[in-house]
Amino acid sequence: MTGRLEGKTAVITGGASGIGRATVLRFLAEGAKVLFADMNQANAEETIGLAKAAGTGGGVAFARVDVSEEAQVKGMIDEAVQRFGPIDILFNNAGVGGAFGPLDEVSVEDWDYTFNVLVRGVFLGMKHAIPVMKGNGGGSIINTASIAGIGGGAGSNCYSAAKAAVNNLTKASASDLARFRIRVNAIAPGVIITPLVLAGGTKGLDERIDRAQPWPDRGRPEDIAGAALYLASDDAVFVSGHTLVVDGAMLAQGPNLWGRDEQSPMLKRTGVNRGTTGEQSTIRR
Repeated sequence: MTGRLEGKTAVITGGASGIGRATVLRFLAEGAKVLFADMNQANAEETIGLAKAAGTGGGVAFARVDVSEEAQVKGMIDEAVQRFGPIDILFNNAGVGGAFGPLDEVSVEDWDYTFNVLVRGVFLGMKHAIPVMKGNGGGSIINTASIAGIGGGAGSNCYSAAKAAVNNLTKASASDLARFRIRVNAIAPGVIITPLVLAGGTKGLDERIDRAQPWPDRGRPEDIAGAALYLASDDAVFVSGHTLVVDGAMLAQGPNLWGRDEQSPMLKRTGVNRGTTGEQSTIRR
């Protein structure tokens, strides 16, 4: 490791597993102090244990946070500042699979739940980190988007719409915040093998990935952590308003991961995927 984040403070949401955990561990290894948030206490304790085993446990803290609740997000930012000082990096990474099924069968409650986590959570993280970054002379905000928000066929209707909103919020806010030297970028992963992806079931997954993704290797959480490190570091000091696609050339080929016929996993059932929050997912049909 090269110490590229030495002396910096980072806040990472959804940090207890998958992409978030890999980024927590990478940022710590690169010298940052990290407060990470998540809903899943057990996964968070595992992440802290991994940091301690790597010798970086002294620079990590955890807060149990629902990113759709403003008071909790503000408390997260306040706690990070109190523990480690002004925030240099915010990685809005918390996510769920969200609502799936034919659009005319998706409930309003599941639609709103999806947008509350994936879009309002990003907005709230930015809202409460921006004043701290302004006072600190700048910073780097990174939002987890998805190739589903760029091209069709890579996610459910609701998830795709929410991630498109994240992409556009990233660009709009990058323009607004440039004068404060606050950079805002997004990462658009393809299929990354995480507990969130595997929670949707593994039947036929390998075949779908082989068909949709030209790159022969599977995407790993560490691949996204490396992209986040670049955007968080001074190497990306002139990069803002960009969505960095990390997908093994899936988008370049034209994603059709799940299909659009009646056998598509996104259409043959209806419900909501609550990911690794520890809350129960629902399948209504």
